[in-house]
Amino acid sequence: MESRDRLRAKLPGADTGITLKNSVCDICAPGPHCGVTCYVKDGEIIKVEGTDAHPVNHGKLCARGLAARDYVYRKDRVKTPLRRVGPKGAGEFEPVSWDEALGEIAERLQDLKGRYGASSVAFYSGYNKWYRPFLQRLAYSFGSVNYGSESSACFTSTILSWRCATGAETVRPDLGRAGVFLGFCANPGISGYLMNSGLRKNRQRGMKVIIVDPRITPASEDCDLHLRIRPGADGALALCLGRELIRNDWIDRAYIRDNVYGFEEYAAYAETFTPEYTAELTGLRPEDIRLAARIVGENGPLAINPSNASLVHFKNGMQNHRAVMALCALTGSYDRPGGMIPTPLTYAHSMGGFETLEPEFSTETYPKDGPVPVGCERFPLWGELIGEMQACDLHRAVLTGEPYPIRALCAHGMNFRMFPDSPKMAEALSKLEFFVDMDLFLTDSAKYADIVLPACSSLERGEFKVFGGGNAQYTSAVIPPLYESRRDDDVILELARRLRVEDPLLLGDRDDCIRYMLRKTPIDLAALKAAPDMPHKIQGLRMTAVGDHGFGTPTGKFELYSTVIAALDAPGLDPLPTYRPSEDDGNMAEYPLILSTGIRIPGGLHSRLHDTPAARSLRKEAMADMSAEDAARLGVGKGDRIRITTSSGSVTVSANPTVTIPAGMVSLYHGYREADANSLLSWDHRDPYSGFPGYRCIRCRVEKEA
Repeated sequence: MESRDRLRAKLPGADTGITLKNSVCDICAPGPHCGVTCYVKDGEIIKVEGTDAHPVNHGKLCARGLAARDYVYRKDRVKTPLRRVGPKGAGEFEPVSWDEALGEIAERLQDLKGRYGASSVAFYSGYNKWYRPFLQRLAYSFGSVNYGSESSACFTSTILSWRCATGAETVRPDLGRAGVFLGFCANPGISGYLMNSGLRKNRQRGMKVIIVDPRITPASEDCDLHLRIRPGADGALALCLGRELIRNDWIDRAYIRDNVYGFEEYAAYAETFTPEYTAELTGLRPEDIRLAARIVGENGPLAINPSNASLVHFKNGMQNHRAVMALCALTGSYDRPGGMIPTPLTYAHSMGGFETLEPEFSTETYPKDGPVPVGCERFPLWGELIGEMQACDLHRAVLTGEPYPIRALCAHGMNFRMFPDSPKMAEALSKLEFFVDMDLFLTDSAKYADIVLPACSSLERGEFKVFGGGNAQYTSAVIPPLYESRRDDDVILELARRLRVEDPLLLGDRDDCIRYMLRKTPIDLAALKAAPDMPHKIQGLRMTAVGDHGFGTPTGKFELYSTVIAALDAPGLDPLPTYRPSEDDGNMAEYPLILSTGIRIPGGLHSRLHDTPAARSLRKEAMADMSAEDAARLGVGKGDRIRITTSSGSVTVSANPTVTIPAGMVSLYHGYREADANSLLSWDHRDPYSGFPGYRCIRCRVEKEA
């Protein structure tokens, strides 16, 4: 093949000048970190593909990862530090130097600290999460108790649930040894695609698969039983399954005797959830509920989809999650082969299977004389077990001064569209005395900032990463940072110096901070940096064996009756995993349909990819999926314009009638500026346990526009 043909085919070699460089994709959540091989020519990425030898994704990439080149070279990249010169939100800026920008940030933050106290300044992290230990420590070393993140609406509610039940913070299903998989909200064909092959492979060896989802999905079409549940009724189903397991003696009584607290109270409560009553709550048939219980009871051990976001995105979300995970206790499937395995967060919200001192690094400078973080007084369980600012309450503190005023925000990746009642958060950003945002792109949120700082992508920096099974990697940059963009952690450390915090670690070197977190492990950063292309198995790590994790609860057992919740003596918070309907805003007569926002689409991740051409091509306009039955009743065809209205507002989008959505339900993906789904959600439509928004169940009506 001639050189010009090889060049056209993007084949690496001396004649084409194309080289291959490996890194990781961090467009989505921190867990997978799929390996990416970049084809680089003349300092530019010309192609990306999955890294075949990578132990996580084995050469596979989802649509989001395959859009990485488009993502890096988007036209709206922030190229230089910017200072606002026009009204907030107008997007009118002038370029300034890094020295000017950082100097002004430090001066303004110190001034506000002097006038109002350090906790009047909030620190916030959006996506991604790799720099969070540094930002959290900076907030506390500065003297502010108000560090928060987008995890105030993603993932952390499941940590609350597991800490109440077992004292663990994260738990994974052991699919390779499971006898049955109970997939509440499991749709790995679209979200968490790496689970897809595991489900198929293990079903082929005989593992039973039950999918609990209102919609027809790729997962529901390849399972043993699909339960098309009414949105938000998962907890009722779980309690009924628990009742049936107990009544048929499909439970592990020895495990319960030795390891479970509150079984009698739980059993008495669950007894009221008969299959007939539960069918009324869930929209399921009693015989299908009984069949599901039989499949679970006769095919253990039981593995359950962790459902780190979707199951808890209801007003009754955390209790639903507790009710589902209680089935692990009944069947003796917690910390057992084939069940649910406690797996600690190792570094930057990733699970490597081993523990580090990241929590100590992040929190050891916490101000001892500071006020209660924003949101913790309103959501006492969050305050007790998480202790960070509940960021979904940030706009309340800014706009009302409750529990005290927030005057400034130092943010990395602020996105007001992810919050309930997103216009209220945008208003709060406009009212701040000072707002700095660091991002790759000039987002709608960044347009409210006084100073905008340009961030680089994961392909423009090296990072320390951990992977399951005791693997770690220190990647190297594929290309230098574009324009004047910098690493988030470099900016955090430089800001610490300019703020003159009394913290030797933050005043030092990034790798010294990482070594501090890893100091009780055998990990050698220098050795990892010398071989950056692939993750490496770390020898000599202390890994807790399955069955030996124990319980970190006050009783030392799996608590079906939470002593932590009981000790709070907080009205409305129940120690048992009780079920209450997902109370919707509005009434059924005026708003007869259920709107669910946030259900994943192949080319979307919040609003991060809406302006990325390759990803946007998969759904070019904001569309609402609705049942073919409801569409016919309303006289709506594909592409027709419809108005979705809730008690909080309305948006107009194109209709996408489909047989995959059940009658009575509408699905609208979030983050579109032209049709902001979260503007339809009341700021108070929240779970009282976690403070999480009830994204997945909002009463609405749909009307065809003329």
